[in-house]
Order: sequence, then structure tokens, then C-alpha cells
Amino acid sequence: MEYDPEWDLRALMLRQLEQIPYVRDLVKRLSRNRYLRRVCGYKGKAPTEAHFSQMKKRIGKPGFKGIESYLRKEANRLRFQHPLLAAGLVQAACLDGTDLPAWSSRDPKDNTRGLGDPEARLGRGPEGFYLGYRSLFMLDMEGFPLGHVEASANVNEKEVVEPLLDDVLGEDFEVELVAGDSQMESQRVFQTLEQRKIEHLIPWRRVKGRENPPDVLTVKDRINVEGPDHKRVVFGRLRARVESFISTLKNHLAYDNFTWKGLENASIHTSLALCVFYASSIAAMKLNRPDLAGSIAYFA
Repeated sequence: MEYDPEWDLRALMLRQLEQIPYVRDLVKRLSRNRYLRRVCGYKGKAPTEAHFSQMKKRIGKPGFKGIESYLRKEANRLRFQHPLLAAGLVQAACLDGTDLPAWSSRDPKDNTRGLGDPEARLGRGPEGFYLGYRSLFMLDMEGFPLGHVEASANVNEKEVVEPLLDDVLGEDFEVELVAGDSQMESQRVFQTLEQRKIEHLIPWRRVKGRENPPDVLTVKDRINVEGPDHKRVVFGRLRARVESFISTLKNHLAYDNFTWKGLENASIHTSLALCVFYASSIAAMKLNRPDLAGSIAYFA
């Protein structure tokens, strides 16, 4: 039986929206629920689990990134019709990352044994060490995701800032200001941003024997920063937006429920989550409800 790839994409996005843990569970839901099959576009029998695996391999990471880019452009086009939601082509943005644990553990002494993900690596997150990957996101002042990049958990976020900028810049907008947490404080990141003529709001850490310049933000404690008032206001707003977005991914789009294997699949998993976010924004704009843009809970 022939299936349209668009139907399969809708089904995988439905899996994220409904927080269905495994593809086999998605197949069961589609088989039992005629309404869900119609929503996805299937007119007859639901596809098998193997069909989704083959479809994912056939499209691959470039294909899913292309779909994500198309939906992002469409959502941006509709957003720009509402001046209050967009500042124009020049945007302030924020960088932040989150952990993406592998679906299971493996023998720590032998990467070739066990049921775990052979590409996953051990890294350190806010809650301690974990096995898996990490994602770095870029969002604008309104909490709209502009792009993402994935890496193994043992890769420092500083090392993926440049690949993320290369992926994001050159779209229908440019970024003139970037905010990030104190983990981004490094000459490498500063030089990367300066080469692209991007200002930054990255708090400096308190280091013994070093006096931070008065015109920069300085970490006061784990959450708050001190420095010029106007910089603290902009930094606080950007940080709040990106933290809210990551919370939405985890609470409403099952982002932590990564049940595939491999770095490429980690990127596909993230692309699907962002596709649902963009689709909800498009739907909100077409309903003339810009206040619901990105509200996953409403459309779920």
C-alpha cells in the first residue's frame, strides 16, 4: 500500500504531541483509532513500525531539517504580519542548551555490548552525569526558536556555538545581539560572535584574582546577575523565554522521551518537536489568535 511521506510526517508529529513513547505504540493507536488515521491522512490501514523506520532513514537528517526550515519560514511569514510579535529582520536572541539522555544504559566498560546507544557519551548536566546527547537552541525575544544543533553529551556547549550560528544565520533575518549563561564565557565564543558582528550579553563568572569590567554582567549567584540595569533587563527577558521554551519541550512534547539511537536521530527527534511548535504557531496565526502562538497545551 502506498503512503504519502506527508502522512508519515503528521503521524510522527502526532507522536510528539500525544507524547506516545514508542513508534510501535503509535502504530497501535493509529490502527485502533480511525479519527487519528484520518487526521494524519491515512485512508486505509495504518503503516507498520518498519515503514516508519524506513521512512525516517529515507528522509534522513537533511530532509527533516528542510521540513523544519520550511515550517519556520512559514511561521515567521505569518508572525511578521503582526508587528507586536516581531521586531523586524534584526533580532535579539538567546542561546541555551538542554540534556537529551539516551534511551537506555550500556556496559560502561564495553561500548559494543548491551542494549544501549553505542553513539551516546557520558556528559555532565545540571543534575549530575548522564549518558546521551545535548541540544543547543537559539530563540528570539518572543521565545520563537530560530534553530538548534545536537552533539554528544561530552561535548562542551562552547564548541557548538559556531555550528549553530552557521546553521541559523543567512535565513530571512539576522541577529545582532546574543545572550547566554555564564558557561558561554570564553574568548572562543566572544571571538566567534565578534567575527559575525554580533554583540553579546554573557555574564562573567567570579574568578579569584580577576576583577570583572564594570560594564559587563557578572554572576551574583546561580540565577541572578549584577551589572548595568538595561543589560540585566534584556538578559533576564531573553533567559526567561528560552527556559520557558525548553520547559514546553519537556512537559508537552515528550522531548526527554528519546527512544531512538544515534546522533542523527537525536537531531531528527529535535526537528520533529520544533515542527510541532511551528505548526501550532501557524495554526494560531490563521485562527487570528497570535496570543496562542507556540501554545502546545492549547492545541493538544
